[in-house]
This record gives sequence, C-alpha cells and structure tokens, in this order.
Amino acid sequence: MNSKGVLAAVCGMVMAMPVLMPQAAAQVVEDFKSLSSNQYGEQYPMVNSQRIVRGRILAPAAHEVFLQINGINYPMTKEAEGYWTGDSDPLDEGNHYYGLVIDGATVPDPASLFLYGSGAERTQLEIPAQDEYKYALRDVPHGQIREIYFHSDVTGGLRHIFVYTPPQYDDDLTVRYPVLYLQHGYTENETGWSRQGRCGLIMDNLLADGKCVPFIIVMENGEISHQASGTGFGSLMTAANDLFPKILTQDVIPYIDSHFRTVPDIAHRALAGLSMGGMQTRHISLNYPGYFSQIGIFSGGVISIQDLNGNPEFKKDNKLTFISYGSREVENPRGQAPKETVSALKEAGINAVYYESPLTAHEWQTWRRSLYEFAPLLFR
Repeated sequence: MNSKGVLAAVCGMVMAMPVLMPQAAAQVVEDFKSLSSNQYGEQYPMVNSQRIVRGRILAPAAHEVFLQINGINYPMTKEAEGYWTGDSDPLDEGNHYYGLVIDGATVPDPASLFLYGSGAERTQLEIPAQDEYKYALRDVPHGQIREIYFHSDVTGGLRHIFVYTPPQYDDDLTVRYPVLYLQHGYTENETGWSRQGRCGLIMDNLLADGKCVPFIIVMENGEISHQASGTGFGSLMTAANDLFPKILTQDVIPYIDSHFRTVPDIAHRALAGLSMGGMQTRHISLNYPGYFSQIGIFSGGVISIQDLNGNPEFKKDNKLTFISYGSREVENPRGQAPKETVSALKEAGINAVYYESPLTAHEWQTWRRSLYEFAPLLFR
C-alpha cells in the first residue's frame, strides 16, 4: 500500500479493497439483479450471486471508459449504440463508493443514488448482505432524523447537526432520554451515519426487537481540518484534538441538553466514532473527564493500558469501552493488537468489549455492524 493508501486507511477514507477471487479465476454467473442503491427505475448497475457488479453507461463519443469502485478501475467494453459495459471483481457486502472514468474524467454514475463520502459527492453501490436485516427498512415503528442548524460560541459561526430521536419520543413529553454522540470518519461529514451508516434504521430495528433501550443520537461534523492552520493530516489532528472537543463540550452538548429531553449527566451520555471519529473519541474520553461514561471506538485505535496509567478519572468514570474492527483490518493492524488490548483492559478492571466484523475491512459494513453490537450495551 502506498502512502496515500495508508493515510486513507488510518484516517477513515472508505477505500475497502475488493476481495475473493479475481474474475479470471472463475466464470461469471449470469444471475445479475438491479441494486437497491439505483435511481428509481434504473436497471444498472447490477450485482450477481458472486457479488460482482456490472455497470453500464451510454457514452457513444467516448474512447475509453472504466467502472471505478473503491479507487480501482475496471475496464468497460463498448457495445452497440454506444453503450459501455464492464464487471468488477467480487466485493464485500454492504456499501461502496464508485463512479465512472470517461476519457480520463472521473464522474458519478447518474443511474445511482448520490451521497457525500470520501471527500466528494459520490454515487454508491449497496451490495446485498446476509445480515442486512440489521439496517433494512422494515415495517416497524420508526424514529426521526432531525436536521438542525445552531450558533457556535466556539467558532462564531453556524453548526450543522443531525439528531435521531426514537419512535416514542413525541408520545410522552415527560420521558427523558440518554444521548449517544456519534462521529464519522476522515473526509466524511455529519450525513454519513444516517445515510451510509443507516444508524436510524439500525436503532429502529433494535428497538422493535427489544434489544436496546431508547436513546437519542447526535451526529456532528468533526471534519474541521480547514479551521486549523495549514493543511493535511497534522492540521487535521490539531483540529481533532483541540477545536472539535471544545465545539462538542461547549456548544453541542449544551444545545442538545437545552433543546431535547435528555438526562444531562455523565451516566446517560456516550461517545463513539469510526476511524477519525474513533480517534476523537479516544482523545476526548482521556482528556475531557466528566462528560462521557461509555465510549465506542470503531476502527480508530484503542484505549491502552498506558492510557490508563496516570489517568484515574477515566477508570473512575468509564462504564463501557467498546472497540471494534473489520477482520480484514486486523490482518494488517498497523501496530495495533485490539483484541489483546481489550483483554488487558478487562484485567485492569475496565468493562471492555471487543467486536470483529467478519469479512469486512475499513468500510461502512464494519461500522454498521459495530453500532448494531454497541447500541444494546449502552445505558443498561
């Protein structure tokens, strides 16, 4: 992996690589079906039982076209009437970013739904999964995702947040709720968890199945590197370690506690995030005591035994430390040993839980599953 690939893996750019066998090793099964992530009425892109994606685009004047998935270009072949068609390698289950490269220009596919991810507005592929019942749209009571703008005293500008409220939130105005503050990854934003991550549907399904207690979820924009001096990863971490914690603790939490029916104490407040959001979670939980009693770090490092040394407030305050990774990530852990670290935390008296998503990498399917496993542990 080159340096750009390492930065993407560490910081949260969703660049999961296709896996399983290359196309040359097996015959393509012609049982393709349209994807649920297609625009209404569009037949392509399609996926087969091998999780191979077939794309198609009308570009009669083009000289060269590629189907681009997770940064990998798959050649497409020009057919009659100017249509180009091409197949990918087999992909992991879940959500993937993709587009088309037409004569050197990378463009979205107009046949698919758009979302913001990996630093741009992109089209997406939703590969069917064996466990998609966890985040599928089911006939159950549904909560709301509320879009809010409010003034920030820290930055002097406006903040943009999304807030999930459980299905029964408006039924009884005397009930107060715990809150999970849930952060996205590098080059993502506050829309990621509700769109790619489907956190609202995950919560609706867990609540309908009686697997977790109802709570509010707040999703802020932690991608604030442009507000730090300079550019690049160093400035990103300056913002993540300095500016964002102030925004969260001085602006967001007070706003939520004054505008929603929360239980405004540490016992009823949790913080979690994926990749960069996990790094932010680790930093805030270790350096801003008194705010969060339960934390989740998804593909974003660990709380180590060394972190506990000299930090008695964390051990006193913390009621749950949840750490998760995709199984393909821990094959190349970049110096991390998360499962062993969680075992050491348990021996040190921390209520630590490790989860490993099967057959996924640094990608949304890992984090959807992580939230599904994390949520039932909260506020018990």
